[in-house]
Amino acid sequence: MTKFFTEESSVQAVNARMGDDINPRLKEVMTSLINHLHTFAKDIHLTQDEWDFAIDFLTKTGQMCSGERQEFILLSDTLGFSMLVDAINNRRPVGATENTVFGPFHVAGAPEREMGDTISLDGKGEPCLFEGCVFDLHGEPIEGVRIDVWSDNADGFYDVQQPDIQPKWNNRGIFTTGMDGKYSFIGIKPVSYPIPDDGPVGKMLASLGRHPYRPAHMHFLVTAPGYQKLITHTFVGDDPYITSDTVFGVKETLVAPFEHINDGNVVWHSPFDFVLAPMAQSD
Repeated sequence: MTKFFTEESSVQAVNARMGDDINPRLKEVMTSLINHLHTFAKDIHLTQDEWDFAIDFLTKTGQMCSGERQEFILLSDTLGFSMLVDAINNRRPVGATENTVFGPFHVAGAPEREMGDTISLDGKGEPCLFEGCVFDLHGEPIEGVRIDVWSDNADGFYDVQQPDIQPKWNNRGIFTTGMDGKYSFIGIKPVSYPIPDDGPVGKMLASLGRHPYRPAHMHFLVTAPGYQKLITHTFVGDDPYITSDTVFGVKETLVAPFEHINDGNVVWHSPFDFVLAPMAQSD
């Protein structure tokens, strides 16, 4: 056992202080964290001024957090860490639709709507028909799937960001599939928008020469009994930020067609099918 702390033995010295009777998973996590953290500092020869700057950055990040804003989640998102954790915890079989980050703007209790209804209530934006089918891995349609959808409005804001401007439940709704597994609703072609960049994370992005924008997308929360919950987006492929999403949420399989049409008041058509993976079978 290492008795004293030295630069060379720092990892062993710190990890040796952990008790024998602590939670095994906590011990595994903290042992690895200490190892990587100390190795990082040694690898880059971290200076005292740099570490002081980092402490100040983390302090300001915490001070920016409130009931309406979580700057640490924003930090995790922009470092790609949220997407990595999501990927590790949502590995799917080949053929199943991929997950992506949930985002901060989902609201529980959105209105249940009939298939084909319009979710855009503020009269802004270019109307878009979203439709498709929900299948299982064998290509069979799934009945009783709840599809919870939400997006920003044409100005790039979600209704909860503008409670005194947008109608409540603007660009939100829940749809339930019938025997054919099909869904359809009219929203708007979403637009790209910046994440909040007036805090420490925004300053970090600017310092790194990065923009704060997310490419245009529609959110989907797809659930059905016996199947894994799917949290995902469909993305507008010609968006200028499609390959540089500031939170790394884009996956190639989630880039959806947006076809320009002239069908009454509908200007765009976005067909996209979802494939759900079954719940893991317990032994």
